[in-house]
Amino acid sequence: MIPAIRSEFRKFFTTRLWWGLALAMVVSSAAFAVIFGFVFTIKPDPEAVAQGQPTGDPTQIANSVYTAGLTIGVTLTLVIGIMQIGAEYRHKTISATFLSTPRRGRAMGAKIVALLGIGALYGLISLVGSVVAGAIVLSARGADAFPSAEVLRALALSLLVLGLWALIGLGVGILIPNQVAALLISVGVVWIVEPLAGFALGFWDWGREHVVHFLPQSATNAVVDGVTQQTPTAAEPLSWWAAALVLALYAAVLAGVGTARTVRADIS
Repeated sequence: MIPAIRSEFRKFFTTRLWWGLALAMVVSSAAFAVIFGFVFTIKPDPEAVAQGQPTGDPTQIANSVYTAGLTIGVTLTLVIGIMQIGAEYRHKTISATFLSTPRRGRAMGAKIVALLGIGALYGLISLVGSVVAGAIVLSARGADAFPSAEVLRALALSLLVLGLWALIGLGVGILIPNQVAALLISVGVVWIVEPLAGFALGFWDWGREHVVHFLPQSATNAVVDGVTQQTPTAAEPLSWWAAALVLALYAAVLAGVGTARTVRADIS
Protein backbone atom coordinates (compact mmCIF):
# COMPACT_ATOMS: atom_id res chain seq x y z
CA MET A 1 0.00 0.00 0.00
CA ILE A 2 2.80 2.43 0.89
CA PRO A 3 4.52 2.07 -2.54
CA ALA A 4 1.16 2.68 -4.25
CA ILE A 5 0.55 5.83 -2.21
CA ARG A 6 4.09 7.03 -2.93
CA SER A 7 3.46 6.42 -6.62
CA GLU A 8 0.29 8.57 -6.57
CA PHE A 9 2.14 11.45 -4.95
CA ARG A 10 4.94 11.10 -7.49
CA LYS A 11 2.48 11.20 -10.39
CA PHE A 12 1.07 14.48 -9.14
CA PHE A 13 4.21 16.31 -8.06
CA THR A 14 6.30 15.45 -11.14
CA THR A 15 4.03 17.55 -13.38
CA ARG A 16 3.78 21.32 -13.75
CA LEU A 17 0.16 21.24 -12.66
CA TRP A 18 0.86 21.20 -8.94
CA TRP A 19 2.80 24.45 -8.67
CA GLY A 20 0.43 26.25 -11.06
CA LEU A 21 -2.51 25.27 -8.87
CA ALA A 22 -0.56 26.18 -5.74
CA LEU A 23 0.15 29.66 -7.11
CA ALA A 24 -3.51 30.12 -8.07
CA MET A 25 -4.57 28.94 -4.62
CA VAL A 26 -2.35 31.30 -2.63
CA VAL A 27 -3.03 34.34 -4.83
CA SER A 28 -6.82 33.87 -4.88
CA SER A 29 -7.06 33.19 -1.14
CA ALA A 30 -4.96 36.27 -0.32
CA ALA A 31 -6.97 38.46 -2.70
CA PHE A 32 -10.32 37.38 -1.27
CA ALA A 33 -9.03 37.79 2.29
CA VAL A 34 -8.00 41.39 1.54
CA ILE A 35 -11.36 42.21 -0.10
CA PHE A 36 -13.44 40.64 2.65
CA GLY A 37 -11.21 42.16 5.31
CA PHE A 38 -12.12 45.63 4.10
CA VAL A 39 -15.80 44.75 3.58
CA PHE A 40 -16.42 43.20 6.98
CA THR A 41 -14.57 45.87 8.93
CA ILE A 42 -16.71 48.71 7.56
CA LYS A 43 -18.75 50.14 10.41
CA PRO A 44 -22.36 49.73 9.21
CA ASP A 45 -25.01 52.30 9.99
CA PRO A 46 -28.52 51.15 10.94
CA GLU A 47 -29.87 51.74 7.44
CA ALA A 48 -27.14 49.57 5.88
CA VAL A 49 -27.89 46.76 8.32
CA ALA A 50 -31.59 46.99 7.48
CA GLN A 51 -30.71 46.62 3.79
CA GLY A 52 -28.91 43.35 4.45
CA GLN A 53 -25.25 44.30 4.92
CA PRO A 54 -23.57 41.31 6.64
CA THR A 55 -22.56 41.78 10.24
CA GLY A 56 -21.08 39.53 12.85
CA ASP A 57 -19.01 39.28 15.99
CA PRO A 58 -15.19 39.38 15.76
CA THR A 59 -14.94 35.59 15.51
CA GLN A 60 -17.43 35.42 12.63
CA ILE A 61 -15.65 38.25 10.83
CA ALA A 62 -12.23 36.60 11.20
CA ASN A 63 -13.63 33.25 10.03
CA SER A 64 -15.20 34.87 6.98
CA VAL A 65 -12.03 36.77 6.06
CA TYR A 66 -9.74 33.74 6.35
CA THR A 67 -12.11 31.41 4.47
CA ALA A 68 -13.29 33.95 1.88
CA GLY A 69 -11.43 32.19 -0.92
CA LEU A 70 -12.67 28.74 0.05
CA THR A 71 -14.98 28.51 -2.97
CA ILE A 72 -11.98 28.91 -5.27
CA GLY A 73 -10.07 26.38 -3.16
CA VAL A 74 -12.96 23.93 -3.33
CA THR A 75 -13.09 24.29 -7.11
CA LEU A 76 -9.36 23.71 -7.49
CA THR A 77 -9.31 20.63 -5.24
CA LEU A 78 -12.38 19.32 -7.08
CA VAL A 79 -10.42 19.72 -10.32
CA ILE A 80 -7.43 17.92 -8.76
CA GLY A 81 -9.63 14.99 -7.77
CA ILE A 82 -11.09 14.72 -11.26
CA MET A 83 -7.72 14.95 -12.98
CA GLN A 84 -6.13 12.43 -10.62
CA ILE A 85 -8.20 9.69 -12.25
CA GLY A 86 -9.44 11.42 -15.42
CA ALA A 87 -5.93 12.05 -16.72
CA GLU A 88 -5.19 8.33 -16.39
CA TYR A 89 -8.16 7.42 -18.55
CA ARG A 90 -7.42 10.21 -21.02
CA HIS A 91 -3.75 9.31 -21.48
CA LYS A 92 -4.31 5.55 -21.20
CA THR A 93 -2.03 5.15 -18.18
CA ILE A 94 -4.70 3.49 -16.05
CA SER A 95 -3.65 0.10 -17.46
CA ALA A 96 -0.07 0.61 -16.27
CA THR A 97 -1.38 1.67 -12.86
CA PHE A 98 -3.37 -1.53 -12.44
CA LEU A 99 -0.54 -3.65 -13.81
CA SER A 100 1.86 -2.21 -11.24
CA THR A 101 -0.76 -2.63 -8.50
CA PRO A 102 -2.87 -5.64 -9.60
CA ARG A 103 -5.27 -5.34 -6.68
CA ARG A 104 -7.47 -2.53 -7.94
CA GLY A 105 -9.00 -1.88 -4.55
CA ARG A 106 -5.54 -1.18 -3.17
CA ALA A 107 -4.71 1.09 -6.11
CA MET A 108 -7.91 3.11 -5.62
CA GLY A 109 -7.33 3.23 -1.86
CA ALA A 110 -3.90 4.70 -2.54
CA LYS A 111 -5.51 7.39 -4.73
CA ILE A 112 -7.94 8.24 -1.94
CA VAL A 113 -5.20 8.54 0.69
CA ALA A 114 -3.03 10.59 -1.66
CA LEU A 115 -5.90 12.93 -2.49
CA LEU A 116 -6.59 13.55 1.19
CA GLY A 117 -2.96 14.49 1.64
CA ILE A 118 -2.90 16.67 -1.47
CA GLY A 119 -6.12 18.38 -0.42
CA ALA A 120 -4.66 19.08 3.03
CA LEU A 121 -1.46 20.44 1.46
CA TYR A 122 -3.38 22.82 -0.77
CA GLY A 123 -5.47 23.79 2.21
CA LEU A 124 -2.29 24.78 4.06
CA ILE A 125 -1.14 26.76 1.02
CA SER A 126 -4.50 28.52 0.88
CA LEU A 127 -4.43 29.30 4.59
CA VAL A 128 -0.95 30.78 4.38
CA GLY A 129 -2.16 33.27 1.79
CA SER A 130 -5.47 34.08 3.47
CA VAL A 131 -4.21 34.27 7.06
CA VAL A 132 -1.18 36.42 6.28
CA ALA A 133 -3.10 38.84 4.05
CA GLY A 134 -6.26 38.77 6.18
CA ALA A 135 -4.45 39.31 9.48
CA ILE A 136 -2.62 42.32 8.05
CA VAL A 137 -5.87 43.89 6.84
CA LEU A 138 -7.79 43.15 10.06
CA SER A 139 -5.01 44.57 12.22
CA ALA A 140 -4.71 47.65 10.02
CA ARG A 141 -8.48 48.20 10.27
CA GLY A 142 -8.45 47.93 14.05
CA ALA A 143 -10.05 44.47 14.26
CA ASP A 144 -8.81 41.48 16.23
CA ALA A 145 -7.04 39.06 13.87
CA PHE A 146 -7.46 36.04 16.19
CA PRO A 147 -10.30 36.81 18.60
CA SER A 148 -10.88 33.24 19.82
CA ALA A 149 -9.92 29.60 19.45
CA GLU A 150 -12.97 29.17 17.19
CA VAL A 151 -10.95 30.80 14.41
CA LEU A 152 -8.28 28.11 14.66
CA ARG A 153 -10.99 25.45 14.57
CA ALA A 154 -12.44 26.96 11.39
CA LEU A 155 -8.99 26.97 9.79
CA ALA A 156 -8.43 23.33 10.72
CA LEU A 157 -11.86 22.31 9.43
CA SER A 158 -11.22 24.06 6.12
CA LEU A 159 -8.39 21.55 5.58
CA LEU A 160 -10.88 18.72 6.07
CA VAL A 161 -13.31 20.39 3.66
CA LEU A 162 -10.73 20.63 0.88
CA GLY A 163 -9.71 17.00 1.34
CA LEU A 164 -13.33 15.86 1.11
CA TRP A 165 -13.91 17.92 -2.04
CA ALA A 166 -10.88 16.25 -3.62
CA LEU A 167 -12.54 12.88 -2.95
CA ILE A 168 -15.79 14.18 -4.46
CA GLY A 169 -13.76 15.10 -7.54
CA LEU A 170 -12.30 11.59 -7.66
CA GLY A 171 -15.79 10.10 -7.67
CA VAL A 172 -16.96 12.48 -10.38
CA GLY A 173 -13.89 11.70 -12.48
CA ILE A 174 -14.62 7.98 -12.30
CA LEU A 175 -18.35 8.25 -12.95
CA ILE A 176 -17.78 10.58 -15.95
CA PRO A 177 -14.83 8.99 -17.82
CA ASN A 178 -14.49 11.92 -20.24
CA GLN A 179 -12.16 14.29 -18.37
CA VAL A 180 -13.26 17.46 -20.17
CA ALA A 181 -16.94 16.65 -19.63
CA ALA A 182 -16.32 15.86 -15.96
CA LEU A 183 -14.55 19.19 -15.43
CA LEU A 184 -17.20 21.24 -17.22
CA ILE A 185 -20.12 19.51 -15.51
CA SER A 186 -18.64 19.62 -12.00
CA VAL A 187 -17.53 23.28 -12.21
CA GLY A 188 -20.90 24.21 -13.73
CA VAL A 189 -22.72 22.52 -10.87
CA VAL A 190 -20.57 24.24 -8.21
CA TRP A 191 -20.72 27.73 -9.71
CA ILE A 192 -24.09 27.82 -11.47
CA VAL A 193 -26.51 24.97 -10.81
CA GLU A 194 -26.18 24.69 -7.03
CA PRO A 195 -26.32 28.46 -6.29
CA LEU A 196 -29.40 28.83 -8.50
CA ALA A 197 -31.03 25.77 -6.94
CA GLY A 198 -30.31 27.06 -3.43
CA PHE A 199 -31.70 30.49 -4.31
CA ALA A 200 -34.87 29.02 -5.81
CA LEU A 201 -35.42 26.56 -2.95
CA GLY A 202 -35.01 29.43 -0.47
CA PHE A 203 -38.40 30.78 -1.53
CA TRP A 204 -40.08 27.45 -0.69
CA ASP A 205 -40.56 26.88 3.04
CA TRP A 206 -40.00 23.12 2.91
CA GLY A 207 -37.00 23.46 0.61
CA ARG A 208 -35.48 26.20 2.77
CA GLU A 209 -35.87 24.14 5.95
CA HIS A 210 -35.09 20.63 4.73
CA VAL A 211 -33.03 20.80 1.51
CA VAL A 212 -30.90 23.93 1.13
CA HIS A 213 -28.56 23.33 4.05
CA PHE A 214 -27.80 19.80 2.78
CA LEU A 215 -26.41 21.09 -0.52
CA PRO A 216 -22.60 20.66 -0.73
CA GLN A 217 -21.64 24.34 -0.67
CA SER A 218 -24.11 25.15 2.10
CA ALA A 219 -22.59 22.33 4.13
CA THR A 220 -19.11 23.64 3.34
CA ASN A 221 -20.01 27.12 4.59
CA ALA A 222 -21.56 25.66 7.74
CA VAL A 223 -18.40 23.66 8.51
CA VAL A 224 -16.14 26.72 8.51
CA ASP A 225 -18.78 28.84 10.29
CA GLY A 226 -18.76 31.93 8.09
CA VAL A 227 -21.01 34.96 8.45
CA THR A 228 -24.55 34.17 7.32
CA GLN A 229 -26.75 36.96 6.01
CA GLN A 230 -30.12 36.80 7.70
CA THR A 231 -32.41 37.35 4.71
CA PRO A 232 -35.93 35.95 4.15
CA THR A 233 -34.48 33.23 1.90
CA ALA A 234 -31.55 32.24 4.11
CA ALA A 235 -31.54 28.65 5.35
CA GLU A 236 -30.74 27.82 8.94
CA PRO A 237 -27.24 26.29 8.70
CA LEU A 238 -26.31 22.90 10.11
CA SER A 239 -23.95 22.63 13.04
CA TRP A 240 -20.34 22.27 11.92
CA TRP A 241 -20.09 18.58 12.75
CA ALA A 242 -23.36 17.71 11.01
CA ALA A 243 -22.26 19.67 7.93
CA ALA A 244 -18.93 17.81 7.97
CA LEU A 245 -20.82 14.51 8.04
CA VAL A 246 -22.91 15.65 5.05
CA LEU A 247 -19.78 16.45 3.04
CA ALA A 248 -18.18 13.18 4.13
CA LEU A 249 -21.29 11.34 2.94
CA TYR A 250 -21.10 13.02 -0.48
CA ALA A 251 -17.42 12.08 -0.72
CA ALA A 252 -17.99 8.51 0.51
CA VAL A 253 -20.87 7.85 -1.89
CA LEU A 254 -19.18 9.31 -4.98
CA ALA A 255 -15.73 7.89 -4.25
CA GLY A 256 -17.22 4.56 -3.10
CA VAL A 257 -19.47 4.11 -6.14
CA GLY A 258 -16.68 5.21 -8.46
CA THR A 259 -14.18 2.83 -6.84
CA ALA A 260 -16.63 -0.09 -7.00
CA ARG A 261 -17.19 0.61 -10.69
CA THR A 262 -13.47 0.83 -11.43
CA VAL A 263 -12.70 -2.40 -9.59
CA ARG A 264 -15.22 -4.30 -11.74
CA ALA A 265 -14.86 -2.50 -15.07
CA ASP A 266 -12.83 -3.75 -18.03
CA ILE A 267 -9.83 -1.56 -18.77
CA SER A 268 -8.57 -1.30 -22.32
